[in-house]
Amino acid sequence: MDAFTNRVAVITGGAGGIGMAMARAFAARGAKLVLADIDEAALAGAASTLRTGGATVHTVRTDVGDLDSMQGLADETFRIFGGAHVICNNAGIALFGEIAQATHRDWEYTMRVNFWGVVHGVETFVPRLVAQGQGGHILNTASMAGLVGMQWLGVYCASKFAVVGLSEALHRELAPHGIGVSVLCPMIVDTQINANSLRNRPAPLRNPGQPDTLPDVEAGAMVGSVIPPDEVGRRVVRAIDRGDLYVLTHPEQRDILRRRARRQDQMFEPDRW
Repeated sequence: MDAFTNRVAVITGGAGGIGMAMARAFAARGAKLVLADIDEAALAGAASTLRTGGATVHTVRTDVGDLDSMQGLADETFRIFGGAHVICNNAGIALFGEIAQATHRDWEYTMRVNFWGVVHGVETFVPRLVAQGQGGHILNTASMAGLVGMQWLGVYCASKFAVVGLSEALHRELAPHGIGVSVLCPMIVDTQINANSLRNRPAPLRNPGQPDTLPDVEAGAMVGSVIPPDEVGRRVVRAIDRGDLYVLTHPEQRDILRRRARRQDQMFEPDRW
């Protein structure tokens, strides 16, 4: 029997992009799905599409930045399906700009979704998975910007570096319980994250006069090849199958990570040490 068959996969940010791609990949392996998203209309559309393909889907409108909302997601998942096995803390937003020009609202919005959204997923689901005693897997979505600092992405990098560190620690802590942990660190994926980040930003966290679109210089801050979300979904499933900690998505990441590791290693050369 497939390891995903009749297992319950919970995906935040599941109404589109990478989250929807994960849902398709899990459903193809026989998993039951709980999709969570702040956009109810998109959530309904995603569920309809997946059900047409034969998937079992339950939806819960969720604000990952709100602990009570995430608690409600966990409660609803266990009420409907009696348990959960794969938890994908995937919801995230993008924010571009120089650190010196970032407002406190920029910091709060970014950390609220990208970091606290993952923390809330860990708080509300991990103790239940441990108590359940059936193993399982946690997938936290970070970014290549969580492994290497990038210009114009400083606030975003801070949130994603935090997710990587949390995931590495959680990987060690949950191994004795038979629960795997992976951290997804993609480069550019063909999604609507920029538009969704602007549209879904809460009014209290919007900057006065905030534009409805990203300036060209900011939109070009990240460079590299663009891959489809389904390629990410495929790699996520493979990582869960193999128990991989890191999920990388673009071949060009290898040289970038090597350069970073080389700069660190060089600090131990005698003339520098």
